[in-house]
Amino acid sequence: MKRILYLLCLALFCATAVPAQTNKKIKNLQSQRTELKKRLNESQQLLRSTNKSVKSQLANLNVLSGQIEQQQKYIVGIEGEVNVLNGNIGQLTRELHKLQQELADCKLKYSRSVMYMYRNRSTQNKLMFLFSSKNFSQMFRRLRYVMDYAKYQRAQGEVIKIKEKAVHDKRNQLFGVQAQKNALLAEGRKENERLEQQHREHQQIVGELQKKQKQLQSTISQTQRRYASLNKQIDRLIQQEIAAAERRRKAEEARREAARRKAEAARKAEEARREAAAKKNRSASSKSKSSKSKSSSSSSRSKSSTSTPRFQEQSSEDRRLSNKFAANKGRLPMPITGSYVISSHYGQYKVAGLSGVSLDNKGINITGRSGAQARAVFNGEVSAVFSFGGMINILVRHGSYISVYCNLSSASVHKGQQVSTRQVLGSVAPDASGNCTLHFQLRRETTKLNPESWLGR
Repeated sequence: MKRILYLLCLALFCATAVPAQTNKKIKNLQSQRTELKKRLNESQQLLRSTNKSVKSQLANLNVLSGQIEQQQKYIVGIEGEVNVLNGNIGQLTRELHKLQQELADCKLKYSRSVMYMYRNRSTQNKLMFLFSSKNFSQMFRRLRYVMDYAKYQRAQGEVIKIKEKAVHDKRNQLFGVQAQKNALLAEGRKENERLEQQHREHQQIVGELQKKQKQLQSTISQTQRRYASLNKQIDRLIQQEIAAAERRRKAEEARREAARRKAEAARKAEEARREAAAKKNRSASSKSKSSKSKSSSSSSRSKSSTSTPRFQEQSSEDRRLSNKFAANKGRLPMPITGSYVISSHYGQYKVAGLSGVSLDNKGINITGRSGAQARAVFNGEVSAVFSFGGMINILVRHGSYISVYCNLSSASVHKGQQVSTRQVLGSVAPDASGNCTLHFQLRRETTKLNPESWLGR
């Protein structure tokens, strides 16, 4: 009986092992969806200006495009979770049918054994069955058979109980997953409605901008010229920073070379002094002592040579900081405080819905709520704080990497200051929509990098 129950429990454990793995996958998806929902709710709180100027509408369009992108990611996450739940429901359904079939088979076998015992209750009396044995050995075997058969019937009853509980639990598990799926589907429909509303707002803004095509082109051209001039200024400062780093490297090499030459001159002077002393000793001593003096002089030269310090080139502070910065790719914090949305991506792209309008961004634009502040993405040194177009811009050097923070209304750091990760650098200036938009760039010397692949979100 114990063996039968053990095998049954083992079968039930194997049947629930795969759903446990699926549940782990569902929990991971739920965690990702929760994080996306949090960022989505925060981005929905960003202001949209009622001002109908082209500049204000462009800012609204950028914010709305970022919100639509986040909304689409959230809906894709819901769909992925629903697909996993569908697979889980199919598997649970198959397992439930299998358990129900096993339960039906157990009940059928048990009912047959009970019916057999009932039909033969007069002839299969236990005492008559035992006393009709031909000898003691046969009686012992019959007694053992009666006891084993009674145990078997009790075991069958226990198996039926366990199977019924397993069917009940599996049915409840299936109902729970189905309820979870229905809740997700309802949330998906709600989010799709919100997405459609955002698309309608997007089309409305695009339609209004298309009516002001001339003003639109003028505003975009003006913005592009401003950013082109700003990038030239940034490039110039970065070139200066590279030149300064090269000067530091050469100065370090010169210092090491001077130290090496000084040590070499000291070694030669010591050798000359020892040689002069050796000659003086040779003139006043015997041939044997002269031989010993030569050996001593040779030994002294060997010791003097081996005691000369060797200057090995060490990793500079810039290289050490660069390696640490590169090791954190994909994990750097966002350079803005509070809720945010990426309103403009890196590289060249066309604005959806606006014909003939293309943008070229050397970094990314991050729009946050009013009062947002810029913060350092990694430990480093402030290499430049400069004003351009009425805005303050900051460059922070992390070895050979440089992070750039533009469109600040004020700065809380100065050139040469050491900053730490997430340290506030200044306040982000408000844009035409009433939000704060930070223009963020990332360089490796003169090479422009896509910041989105370096930031952890």
